Amino acid sequence: MNALVQSGLLSPDTLPLLLLTAGLLLSMAEALAPGANFIVVGIALIGAGLGGLLLASFGVAGALLTLLMALLTLAFGAAAFYGYHEFDLYGGKGQQQTSDSDSLKGKTGTVTERVTPTGGEVKLAGGGFNPHYSARSMEGTIDEGEEVMVVDPGGGNVVTVESMGYVEDDIDRELAADRARKAAANEAAEADDADTEEVERETELDRE
Repeated sequence: MNALVQSGLLSPDTLPLLLLTAGLLLSMAEALAPGANFIVVGIALIGAGLGGLLLASFGVAGALLTLLMALLTLAFGAAAFYGYHEFDLYGGKGQQQTSDSDSLKGKTGTVTERVTPTGGEVKLAGGGFNPHYSARSMEGTIDEGEEVMVVDPGGGNVVTVESMGYVEDDIDRELAADRARKAAANEAAEADDADTEEVERETELDRE
């Protein structure tokens, strides 16, 4: 830190450029991890950096420039945070948007590059500024343009997807099996009722 100060890289005069650079890097990080709120801090730093450059052009320097940039950072940060949540950039207003991999599970999307067990690419619905994710399939090949669902987020780096057609087939089979179980249970109940009625009739006849 002392070396940076002594070299002049970290001073009130260079601070606007440093903030601007950091803000741009954080905004780029948002594209890699959508929903992580990096964009809020990024906008705050970009705003403060641009404001600092503007103030410096008017001759403001030293501690006053540093103080004004700190105030600008707070102001732009508050405005960015409000706009981020008010305008609901990622959809699902009122729902927490996180960057953890669990939030990707169950999301649907479209294959943009043929997906195989070793690689591919998909575009997920509601995926933020960069909705494209590296992907692989459970088994077989999923062609470009097919609808898919994320079955394993894989830490958010490489998601494992399954074709929606396969998922729907699984659901249909499960529903059919459930209907068959219910029908068998109803038949068994009706048979028990019939047996009970027959026993009651035989008992009444014996009494007569």
